[in-house]
Amino acid sequence: MNTLDDLDRRIVQCTQTGLPLVPEPYRQIAAELGCTTEIIMARMQHMLDNGIIRRIAAVPNHYTLGFRGNGMSVWDVDDDLVEDYGRRIGELEFVSHAYRRPRYLPEWRYNLFAMVHGKDRAEVMEKVNRIAVMLGNDNRAHEVLFSTRILKKTGLRIGQS
Repeated sequence: MNTLDDLDRRIVQCTQTGLPLVPEPYRQIAAELGCTTEIIMARMQHMLDNGIIRRIAAVPNHYTLGFRGNGMSVWDVDDDLVEDYGRRIGELEFVSHAYRRPRYLPEWRYNLFAMVHGKDRAEVMEKVNRIAVMLGNDNRAHEVLFSTRILKKTGLRIGQS
């Protein structure tokens, strides 16, 4: 099992709500924690490599950027094709994430999910149609579940010790 030493714990606490919005965020974190930028970056890479933290990525607010027609497209494709199609769909510029989910038959037949972003619902539907064309006859069925409100997304937080 991976455990955090005191410095790793403090790094996680400093970054779990996001990196500082400054030109050199790792330098600022290092200054706050009393070490070097190189140590911060090496420790964070080690935590990434060992699965202690999953990723370091920008999380844009699509609504703020003008994308108000966001919809989760759900697809019924053969289970053997989900991985390939998920990767290909996830590479589309208008899809923020695509992933496999279990079916819950008979109520829920869909096994491939892809979040599609557009300025409005009509644009989202046009983009979903592009995915449908990509899937061709492998698309057995699909739906679009449109966002009705913004939910704040946060992961696990480590409290102060």
